[in-house]
Amino acid sequence: MPQVVTTNATIMCPHGGFGSTVPAIPKWQINGGYVAVEGDSGTLSCPFGLFPCTGYQLRSMGLNASEIDGRKVILVTDFNQSLTGLPLVMTEFHQTFDDSTPAPIPAGQPAPPPNDEMADLSKPVVTPPLQTFPFSITTTPAPVIAIFNLVAAHPLEWMLTLINTSLKYNQDLSRGAPGATVVPANGQWSTPSLTVTVTLTPAFMAALTPGTHHLFLTAISRRGLSEYAEAILAVSP
Repeated sequence: MPQVVTTNATIMCPHGGFGSTVPAIPKWQINGGYVAVEGDSGTLSCPFGLFPCTGYQLRSMGLNASEIDGRKVILVTDFNQSLTGLPLVMTEFHQTFDDSTPAPIPAGQPAPPPNDEMADLSKPVVTPPLQTFPFSITTTPAPVIAIFNLVAAHPLEWMLTLINTSLKYNQDLSRGAPGATVVPANGQWSTPSLTVTVTLTPAFMAALTPGTHHLFLTAISRRGLSEYAEAILAVSP
């Protein structure tokens, strides 16, 4: 199976902040680092001063059967987020030998190879990587329209997260909101390529208040690998 996450792992938020995981069950060690399990939390030294990513809580996607005291072991390929809803990048350095197989194996038969979804280690592609939308509360009459293109061989889902740096909150816009229309909605993704269109009305933009706000579109594969693109909403009086 892929590498398990330990307290030696490098965990980063999109702003380049480094994470430090606190193991709830410090029993298994690999190269001196304790193996992380579902529910373990950590802190992030995020440099984004306007609204930093302060921490995270790890979750398993359930793609492996390894447990410690009944809690799933975390893999580096499990999709995880910061407390502000942004994707984490987790990197491990210990060596592994992947001889895992789908279970159960029929008696007397050779183990089948992993299916295509689990063997796919390519991250999704999201374009364009960065968009910027200037908006004046007093003079801009038109809505803001952001378009994201997603590509993955084995897609799972996508999520849209708004970071409001003036009012200090994060909001899941995957299903839309008053003044924010998302097509298609709900984060469902079943075709190799998908276009997501986000339309924000002038009233929605004005409610953000003056400042620079950030809209993240995160695409996730069935293996758990992810990639994101960002739209900057520059609101002025």
